[in-house]
Amino acid sequence: MRAVVCTAYGDPDVLQMRDLARPSPRAGEVLVRVAATTAHVGDARIRRADPFAARFAFGLLHPRRDLVLGMELSGTVAAVGDGAAGFTVGDDVMAFCGFRLGAYAEFRALPVTARDSAKHGVLAHKPASLSFAEAAALPAGGLTALKNLQKAGLRQGQRVLINGASGSLGTFAVQLAKLLGAEVTAVCSGANRELVLGLGADEVIDYTREDVARRPARFDVVYDAVMSLPGGARRRLVHPGGVVVRNSGLGRITESDLRMLGRLADEGVLRPVIDSVHPLENAMDAHRRVDTGRKRGNVVLAVSAA
Repeated sequence: MRAVVCTAYGDPDVLQMRDLARPSPRAGEVLVRVAATTAHVGDARIRRADPFAARFAFGLLHPRRDLVLGMELSGTVAAVGDGAAGFTVGDDVMAFCGFRLGAYAEFRALPVTARDSAKHGVLAHKPASLSFAEAAALPAGGLTALKNLQKAGLRQGQRVLINGASGSLGTFAVQLAKLLGAEVTAVCSGANRELVLGLGADEVIDYTREDVARRPARFDVVYDAVMSLPGGARRRLVHPGGVVVRNSGLGRITESDLRMLGRLADEGVLRPVIDSVHPLENAMDAHRRVDTGRKRGNVVLAVSAA
């Protein structure tokens, strides 16, 4: 099968197309023919070994042999292992791949039940209303935003500030926060103002014109989706008893979390935002787009025709 392999730590040129063995599903797994995946910011950080601690997971001096990136995917079930209940050949699915990654390939085997979601990932049926590109962009960003807002205990009537509101996490966070009944202040560039207002934000702060850290307003929750606010600024922005969350310590992700996001998407109240779509062989260009820090929503890689 075709796959894009991370051959070294560095710029996008370290990504190379290789021919790897096609996996077979083990007991409790299904084999997915991948239709689409994303150039997620997490993939880009692993490629750069940023932070350095990533090397302890993926290879100290260089990435482990045949490291295939890709945190999320959509596709079609091509084979079913023994005891893999709930899925049949031909089912359209989406998945968070966990930190075994592997979606930059034509096939990926995934368990139907999450033993350790952070490691093995979670799988669900694809919402019928979403394209494969949209479904591929839903799991990682949607689940991260959901678990952060749950961790913060965000509830109706509270005021939340979302920093990085136009990115792959922020676009989901704005929508989910509004569904929870919160008042949303979004931080992004002025170029993305209309995008985030269209997603439901009540107010937009253009960080190119205003230093959000100098705002006198105090929020119940500050979600720093791009992890760029200094610690002191985050603390000043929440009132006493307020909560600051970043993309860590999310808690256990379950299949029901992903199915819930799928239902919201099918109902038309949650939508993935697509910045651009690139063929798998142009993964380098997709990563260059991510590295600009200017993408709107998700950069998608089209892997195979579905």
